[in-house]
Amino acid sequence: MPIECRIQLLLAQKKIKSKDLAEKIGITPQNLSVLANGRAKGIRFSTLEALCEALECTPGDILQYEKPEDEK
Repeated sequence: MPIECRIQLLLAQKKIKSKDLAEKIGITPQNLSVLANGRAKGIRFSTLEALCEALECTPGDILQYEKPEDEK
């Protein structure tokens, strides 16, 4: 998938546990794991906003577009 989710990187940089982040933004740790591991099909803007607020970042810090290898 060309869109990469960088939640794990941000958690490590900010030294936040995923369980604590999930609680802070109001989703289950399992749902956060689905997002963080790139298995989600989509994300609600309200969840993205909560992530940005909790991690003090922008949507571009969380989601990154990578061109597929065959298109480079």
